[in-house]
Amino acid sequence: MTQAEWAVFSAFREAFRGQAESWNRDFAAELAPLQRRAAERDTPPYPLETPVVYNAALDEVRAEDAVRLIIVGDNPGKDEQRSQNRRYLVGQAGKLGDGFFRTRPELGIDFRRDAVILNKTPVHSAKTAHLRAVVRDGSPAVRRLVQESQRFMAEQTARLHRALCGSNCMLWLVGYAELKPRGIFSEYRDALLRAYECGAAPAWSRVLVFQHFSQNRFSVDLKSSCGGTVPTDGTLAQRLFELGTRHKAKIFEHGVH
Repeated sequence: MTQAEWAVFSAFREAFRGQAESWNRDFAAELAPLQRRAAERDTPPYPLETPVVYNAALDEVRAEDAVRLIIVGDNPGKDEQRSQNRRYLVGQAGKLGDGFFRTRPELGIDFRRDAVILNKTPVHSAKTAHLRAVVRDGSPAVRRLVQESQRFMAEQTARLHRALCGSNCMLWLVGYAELKPRGIFSEYRDALLRAYECGAAPAWSRVLVFQHFSQNRFSVDLKSSCGGTVPTDGTLAQRLFELGTRHKAKIFEHGVH
């Protein structure tokens, strides 16, 4: 990173860490029972250790590193919130994402070294759908937290990405079903679009939208968009750009809701 890029990244990291710690102090006692109850219906018991999760992998990024890609998932799941992890996309979805880039060396991206992984909110739930129950059953303060955390992540992520665009950094929104108007992440969607000046900022062209890595949806969608066979002739980056741009157009076509 350049000196200017490193300064922005460092500020982003400190702001994110401090905010996550603050939210944990203020809301962990109320969030944890809600998160457990939401998971009880369809998820085996698991140790709930971090209700609001900062991605500790960010602390390993150094000034000499090049951030080529920002990947934004949904929210931290069971593996991500474990005290021994506290990192994003370390469960099955992360393994699928890592595997995709490992088998596509022509993209020149190491999933763990060259990419910064973020989420639309750092508030944990065993499954993304459970976040609706947390919001429904929580106090007005919890509902505000889920919305505020989305706005914070969208604004901070956009600021970071726009600063890194001089180094050709891309931003992938991975998982878009809940970005739709009635989705749990619609607040993130609107805040992100505003942060890119409603699509007028040059960096907006480097924002792409894809299916999530989980359950292999990303790879299935990519394969389908390529007529059943993912190319090996050097055109994969262009195919990804075209697919991600099409999905983005659908998700953001009506502007801010």
